[in-house]
Amino acid sequence: MVAQCLGAICGVGFVKAFQSSYYVRYGGGANSLADGYSTGTSLAVEIIAPSSRPQTLNEVQETPTFQRVIKNIVYRKLICVGSTSHWISVFMGHLATIPITGTGINPARSFGAAVIFNESKPWDDHV
Repeated sequence: MVAQCLGAICGVGFVKAFQSSYYVRYGGGANSLADGYSTGTSLAVEIIAPSSRPQTLNEVQETPTFQRVIKNIVYRKLICVGSTSHWISVFMGHLATIPITGTGINPARSFGAAVIFNESKPWDDHV
């Protein structure tokens, strides 16, 4: 986890160094809470969205089709079913959270952008 956070900080630092106009235009990529939403709402959204992904994959693994695939050792179907359900879950999570928090499904990426951007609003929203 520490390595992910350090990698995110380095990545945002490179973007700031080499693409400063984009960095400034998009607020350093830092996520912050949209006006009109409470901190509790954002916390709930940021807990539910990432936790839906493993739940989706667990549900796929329990389906009869998945079990047949395992028994027949047809791995292509297994990968297709699992990966399709995963990207749909990620897409739906982004649709739900972008208007509220800017989507912080990857906490390390959100942390790295907040560290380098270093404005008060992203830090206020992290607490």
